[in-house]
Amino acid sequence: MDVTVFCGIDWAESHHDVALVDESGSLLAKRRISDDAAGYRLLLDLLAEHGDSPDEPIPVAIETGRGLLVAALRTGKRPVYAVNPLAAARYRDRHSVSRKKSDPGDALVLANILRTDMHAHRPLPADSDQARAIAVLARAQQDAVWNRQQLVNQVRSLLREYYPAALDAFLGKQYGLARAEARAVLAAAPTPAKAARLSLAQLRSALKRAGRQRGIDAEAERLREVFHGDYARQPAAIEDAMGYQLAALIGQLDAACVAANELAEAVETHFRQHPDAEIILSFPGLGVQLGARVLAEIGDDRTRFTDARGLKAYAGSAPITRASGKKRYVGRRFIKNNRLITAGFLWAFAALTASPGANAHYRRRRDQGDWHAQAQRHLFNRMIGQLYHCLQTGQLFDEQHAFTSSSADLAVAA
Repeated sequence: MDVTVFCGIDWAESHHDVALVDESGSLLAKRRISDDAAGYRLLLDLLAEHGDSPDEPIPVAIETGRGLLVAALRTGKRPVYAVNPLAAARYRDRHSVSRKKSDPGDALVLANILRTDMHAHRPLPADSDQARAIAVLARAQQDAVWNRQQLVNQVRSLLREYYPAALDAFLGKQYGLARAEARAVLAAAPTPAKAARLSLAQLRSALKRAGRQRGIDAEAERLREVFHGDYARQPAAIEDAMGYQLAALIGQLDAACVAANELAEAVETHFRQHPDAEIILSFPGLGVQLGARVLAEIGDDRTRFTDARGLKAYAGSAPITRASGKKRYVGRRFIKNNRLITAGFLWAFAALTASPGANAHYRRRRDQGDWHAQAQRHLFNRMIGQLYHCLQTGQLFDEQHAFTSSSADLAVAA
């Protein structure tokens, strides 16, 4: 299909500037539209006036890949190119050295990017609505987990200032201060003085409210003993003030924990309904939440990556080579999908105990001199290539076929 008209949109919060150019670079039309349904209709009408149709859609370049405007543009088969703002700034210098900048000028630059270099840019993937919904939920759940951990760190830092007994009481437990029991007890006793006055009945009541069902009496006795221990104390007025601060943080932490749990349930429900879920879950180290995060970042558009190397580069697991003259350096990528590489490290770490072949591969890399992170990244690089192959061919993971470099590998890991 020969494209003769190209569209560029400079995105803003309240309005958007649109420019259309032909194949020679001549400006065909420019307009400013509002960020609402009327503005979107005006944009679609403007594209239709210049030949946009379902069979021959006009490609659009914009500096974002999300939002209602992008959703309106992605109706039908129209290719939408999300151009990195840094890349757009470099193209701007091709047309002017005065460093002048304007919103209509940026829209024109984006249109010309497609006119001259559309082959060098990739359109937004044609993922299904189901995969895009999973991406929304998985990213939100990951953000909620990160937010929860930030609040836990704030609570821990505050407790170190005036309430060390609480740290001794809960940090040694699984999930530490994020435990429902810890939050319930600290909400009932936000200061050491109040904790020392808690009776066994009150402690048992707090543990029951947190959902504990077994060993309640023994845990209440343990907490009472800790809270009656000999610890340094702040002056009473300062201790009370810090208690108010802790109560506020505990309220935020409660909300963050509830949000993370509810989003995790929504992720599981949606992810298990996706056709790719069975293949993804067949890989060692990938559970529902981690598998959903991987699917969220790679999508289900089979044409998005031409080969496994493209996916590895996108994930940041494949090394990058910088060569000039006699100098040659091979190192890790800095431009990558940060969410996917974060999930990849967790995946590789979990696979060490779930897959004998993965463990043997990791040990071999460590024996060759790799640091822990290097060996993990190398393992992730191999496994995401295998995931690409399985998704393309519709096969489940097979341990024997996945690690066939040496039959001794599995024996070493056993």
